[in-house]
Amino acid sequence: MNVAIVCTALLGLLLFVLGLMVSVTRGNTRTNFGYNTDPTDRLYKLVRAHGNTAEYAPILAVLYLLLAAHDPAGWVRSTIWATTAFRFMHVIGIIGFPTLAKPNPLRFIGALGTYFGGIALCVAAFTAA
Repeated sequence: MNVAIVCTALLGLLLFVLGLMVSVTRGNTRTNFGYNTDPTDRLYKLVRAHGNTAEYAPILAVLYLLLAAHDPAGWVRSTIWATTAFRFMHVIGIIGFPTLAKPNPLRFIGALGTYFGGIALCVAAFTAA
């Protein structure tokens, strides 16, 4: 199994499922444009989860595939898995809790894991160059 391809597909699936959820919620709430910025509003949380995923998924996918082309070390493959899991954890932390007004452990750990994993993958890409 190619870890980089599987994790890239998972990030893509996450992005498109979130996009679909935003569209369905817009239809259900008859909100064609914009959203209520109430941190407890479902549409707001979905829009933020989708937007945040759209910010990180593309560069992570590029890093995953770039590194996979250079026969990555075991720690790199593990970091790819972990960073993908952290992205999912972050999304659950956004949409799975009652409000965005308060921090929660899933959102925090998911974000922190994304930062450290992403930085580690960037370092790996520099060394593969």
